[in-house]
Order: sequence, then C-alpha cells, then structure tokens
Amino acid sequence: MRWMALACVVAALSGCGGGDRPAAGRGGGEVAVTRGAVRSPDFGDARPHDWSGRHPGAYAVHGIDVSRWQPEVDWHRASASGVSFAFIKATEGAEDLDPRFEAHWAGAGRAGVRRGAYHVFYFCRSGADQARWFIRNVPRDPGGLPPVLDIEWNPFSPTCAIRPPAADVRREAQDFINLLTQHYHRTPVLYTTVDFERDTGIGSLPGVRLWLRSVAGHPSEVYPGRDWTFWQYTSTGLVPGVQGKVDINAFAGSAEAWQRWGG
Repeated sequence: MRWMALACVVAALSGCGGGDRPAAGRGGGEVAVTRGAVRSPDFGDARPHDWSGRHPGAYAVHGIDVSRWQPEVDWHRASASGVSFAFIKATEGAEDLDPRFEAHWAGAGRAGVRRGAYHVFYFCRSGADQARWFIRNVPRDPGGLPPVLDIEWNPFSPTCAIRPPAADVRREAQDFINLLTQHYHRTPVLYTTVDFERDTGIGSLPGVRLWLRSVAGHPSEVYPGRDWTFWQYTSTGLVPGVQGKVDINAFAGSAEAWQRWGG
C-alpha cells in the first residue's frame, strides 16, 4: 500500500508537514543549520491503520528506527525512498551493545541520512551507569540528531521486569539525561509509550523533547497536553531498502523547519 507520496503531495498544496506549531516540540529550539532536501516518502505498511484523525501523511519529514532486528539496510535506497532520518539502537542497560549498531551507524552516515543513537533503559541499573555505557559506545556527531533515551515498561524482560515507583523512574531518567547532556552538549530526546507516560509522568521532565509511540491515534489524542517532536506511527512499515517490517516516524514540523532543526 503506497499512500505516503500521494498524501504528502496533496498536503504540500496546503502547507504539508507543518505540524501543530512552527517549531517542533517543547524546548526544541531551532538553529540556523542547512540540511539536505526532504524527499516525499514512498512507504507502505503491512497493517495499515484506518486513521480517523490527522493522518501521518500530513507530515513532510519521515524516518525509521532500526536495531539488530533489521540486519541489512540499503541506506542509499532507503534515503531515496524518503527516509530523512534514522534512530539507531546502540545500547541497553549498562553492558549490552546492539551488534548492528556500528554497521547501521556507518551506513546511514555514508548515505547522508541524519542519524541518532538510542538507549533502551534497564530498571535494574542506575541511570548514571547506563549513561556512562552509552557514552563509551556512541561517538559525538555534531551534524546528526540528539541521543535518545527509550524508556518504557518491559514486562517480558528475562532479567528485570520490575516497575519502580514513578518518582524513582523520573529521578534515574533525569540522571541519565544530565550526563548525556554534559557529554554531547545536546539534550536527549525521550521516547516513551502511552502506558508508561500515564504511569510515571515521564513527559513532565523539564526541557525534554518527546518522541511518542501512537499507532492508533494522533499524539494529540493519545497524549493530551504533551508537545512532541517525533511520532512513531507504525511498527509494520515497509520501506524500500529495509528487509522486513520497520518502525516509521514523523517529525512534527515542516520540511523547512527540519532543515533548520539542530536538536
């Protein structure tokens, strides 16, 4: 099902991709940085959702997030199909490094895809320990995206399925964010899910830009009152150059805002 290119062409006639506001997300200041041209996405979806609210195709800028579960990516082909950015899994906890991180990181860079690394939070280690592990494995990339903290409940973890109190979660996440901000000189983006945000109020941390998962409704409906910068709207995307299904995400601003957005 190829709907994205047509949707964006139609939306472009009335200001495609403007998002809910000119600048994406809370605290997401823009900088005068020139970025590459944005291509209209030509993606499919193995399980397309019948959107009743604002359609993802109303946004101009789309990207993917990948990990070991996408072992091979033709980054040049993905870029040509409209992948404007990629979040790449780097680390989890305080000792796990994704085995495909280095290959994906290098491949996205060679293809000119703006890239950012993400960390999956583990509730049985401190936020500081996890931040140091991430910093040890992820290089600075001034032209790329900010680092990402992926924090959500993981009830199926074989080693750590605990659910700490909300205040403890926010404190440890803030420790992680503070250390990454000091090292990379950029505030991390925070990825989360609707149940985790409801249970912990993680989106209330000061100054964070949010990347929200919402595969059955617009973030304004699912996360009322939360500003957002990135929206993960499907986990069953079909993108040329990527084997199998992949998560697809939209940027909240216009193509012009994306070219200026420095994270």
